[in-house]
Amino acid sequence: MKKVLVTGGAGYIGSHTVVELARSGFEPIIVDDLRNSHERVFKGLEHILGRKVEVHRVDCTDPAAMGRVFAQVKDLSGVVHFAAYKAVGESVAEPLKYYRNNVGSLLVLLELMAEYEVKHIVFSSSCTVYGQPEELPVSEEAPDRRASSPYGSTKMCCEQLLRDAHVADPSLAVVLLRYFNPIGAHPSARIGELPIGVPNNLVPFITQTASGIRRSLTVFGNDHDTHDGSCVRDFIHVVDLAEAHVKALTWCESREVPTCEVFNLGTGRGHSVLEVVRTFEEVTGRELPYTIGPRRAGDVASVYADPGKAERVLGWKAKLDLGTALRDAWAWERTLRE
Repeated sequence: MKKVLVTGGAGYIGSHTVVELARSGFEPIIVDDLRNSHERVFKGLEHILGRKVEVHRVDCTDPAAMGRVFAQVKDLSGVVHFAAYKAVGESVAEPLKYYRNNVGSLLVLLELMAEYEVKHIVFSSSCTVYGQPEELPVSEEAPDRRASSPYGSTKMCCEQLLRDAHVADPSLAVVLLRYFNPIGAHPSARIGELPIGVPNNLVPFITQTASGIRRSLTVFGNDHDTHDGSCVRDFIHVVDLAEAHVKALTWCESREVPTCEVFNLGTGRGHSVLEVVRTFEEVTGRELPYTIGPRRAGDVASVYADPGKAERVLGWKAKLDLGTALRDAWAWERTLRE
């Protein structure tokens, strides 16, 4: 089996991608220091896959520690790089923390990939590189705009770093995956989004509110330029997203002429925050208390994907709908409280 290093592989999207990689014949090897994840993820992965996954508990910004991982793991086929901080609001308050970790970890990784001649990388990017796009749905041809948060700026910086690395070494094959808004959980309810402390993302705050951990959900703004005043996003099931990484890595490895290519990963449809609240109530039968708060720093009003390129080139398309994602997220939340 081809060995694939998955940095941040104990995280939300990383753990689901580990499952899909393993099921597709790859041997995923996790690098994660658990600063934004939890030990229980490994038990969940073992339950789903029927075996343990190799794990290195290492900080990806530590060159020496990462160097030992590369020296120990022989014949790496490629890397899927997730390890990064991702909270928009926190990045506004602590930008240096975000640049040091998000850009620094990629620098370390690229230097070691060059040293050990690992030639394939799939990078976890974000639709935040589009800022507030002029046209919707947004395609990969849309110009990158000034990011609305330091988190988005780190993703733009990392994308440019990877493009430059490919120009300097044309044998390096790069896929940049621009996510929209991942939600949901594995249908087994054994892994899912596991925020440390107060959630920064919408759906885990919804599920924690429904389970009584949070008193009320705050909807950040009802005066955005959208149909109901709340922010509109493209919410994609995390399992669909994980499958896209397998498609991207397989395509990357199959290229006779290595390239650096960008793909949107979304459903192609936008849902407002208030629509998500109503859909959650419909599919779970749980009433969700919420209040309207002020806009949140760094948020854009509306963004959703044109995912056509991923379907044409990678053969990937999102299959799971909003209701399914919210049901799976709620099943995961109930498992956490058992």
